[in-house]
Amino acid sequence: MTPTPRFALALSTTTVLLATSLYSAASAHADDDPPGTEISAAAPVKVDPNDPDLKLPDGATLAQAKVLDIKSVVEDQSGDERREDTNTSVTFALQAEVLFGKDSAKLGAEAKSRITGIAEEIKNQNATRVRVFGFTDNLGSSAHGDVLSKKRANAVHDILTETLNDAGITYEVRGYGEQYPIADNSTEAGRKKNRRVEVSFPRTGG
Repeated sequence: MTPTPRFALALSTTTVLLATSLYSAASAHADDDPPGTEISAAAPVKVDPNDPDLKLPDGATLAQAKVLDIKSVVEDQSGDERREDTNTSVTFALQAEVLFGKDSAKLGAEAKSRITGIAEEIKNQNATRVRVFGFTDNLGSSAHGDVLSKKRANAVHDILTETLNDAGITYEVRGYGEQYPIADNSTEAGRKKNRRVEVSFPRTGG
């Protein structure tokens, strides 16, 4: 599914490690790296190619160059929806407020169109395994969060199965409650991000 215009690039993190020779290496730092790790525009330090510490032992060879991982994260301007792509999987995270009323597992008016869009991407990727996981913030009891997050995951799962109508897809549906927060629960902005339902599936083509 081609990202719709409502998406605006909020964060794109790409980590690529490519070993091309013994004497050169490149590294990229994300915008949120600690101060002092920024890439410098200054010329690199000169390297003595005759230094014995830089030489391979007799018979040794360099490992084959390979891409370790590529990850990009796209979030819409409101922060209500986030898409994370790696070279092996796709994950959509929808904030609970977009899908449900407060402390409810009943889907709202806008929810079905959002979930239908995710279903189209599942179809495009020819995915046969789909995970639907619910999460909450840390307010209220842990037991209540576990139950609510599972009910919300089930509600999203029901729309996906209805839309895709494909018996060849296996679903894993879980409610994790307040486990695995992605933001700081000490602020309302952080808690809002943690109240979410994630739909993930392998990237298989399409």
